[in-house]
Amino acid sequence: MRNVALALTAAVALGLATAPASAETVRIGTEGAYPPFNFMDENGQLQGFDVDIAQALCEAAEFECEFIIQDWDGIIPGLLAEKYDAIVASMSITEERKQVVDFTNKYYQTPAKFVQRKGAGHVIAEGVSADETIGNVDEITFDTDGLDGVVVGVQSATIHEAFLQDNFGDLVEIRSYGSQEEANLDMAAGRVDLLLADSIVLDESFLQTDDGADYEFVGPGFTDARWFGTGVGVAVRQEDDALREAFNAAIEKIRADGTYQQIADQYFDFDVYGAE
Repeated sequence: MRNVALALTAAVALGLATAPASAETVRIGTEGAYPPFNFMDENGQLQGFDVDIAQALCEAAEFECEFIIQDWDGIIPGLLAEKYDAIVASMSITEERKQVVDFTNKYYQTPAKFVQRKGAGHVIAEGVSADETIGNVDEITFDTDGLDGVVVGVQSATIHEAFLQDNFGDLVEIRSYGSQEEANLDMAAGRVDLLLADSIVLDESFLQTDDGADYEFVGPGFTDARWFGTGVGVAVRQEDDALREAFNAAIEKIRADGTYQQIADQYFDFDVYGAE
């Protein structure tokens, strides 16, 4: 990584267009189990919005990217151990994570939501429409009676797990899983009453599948920055300033030249980037 950092320092100083002709390789860590953002297709090939964005950022910064698959609960330790140089895996920019890694500017932002079996009748927040997105949970009242004893499935070591523990820990039984797929399977098997995850991931990986046909979103979306951060960014080690700034410049470039929108349109029919 030292040679990469030196080359990137020069590239950032002179502008992306003057990056070295002999492209350096930057290793990208991702999970490969979080559709539609990163997943393995039927041929065992890594696909998804994160993957396409990472490839576009590498092209804009004029370096090669090599992808490395890593389970989510070890993804930050893998970065710190120099298993790879950056994380592009739908990782939200939170104050807690910024204690150990640095982030680029965001490249997308979507709310978290709950899923229940249709007609289950769970009420997450009193007097709040299911179409609303809540940016400050202090402004709402959770339905303590309706959620007492409910079992909620969530992926471990995520912002969603932290949100559950801090806001629902005394109300519900939290059941944590190594991957979102495992949580979805237990929901379909009737072993949990609710799921909490990114709304797009739940829609793509569960609600639009045969297993999710009898399930629906319930309650508002949540974006409170105390838990969900300020969007999803590329994570790098704290000393890798040049790599972070090269990615920041590349994010600006693909946003400006239309590449970002072309990629987003392949996956979403709404503005996945979120408010500026």
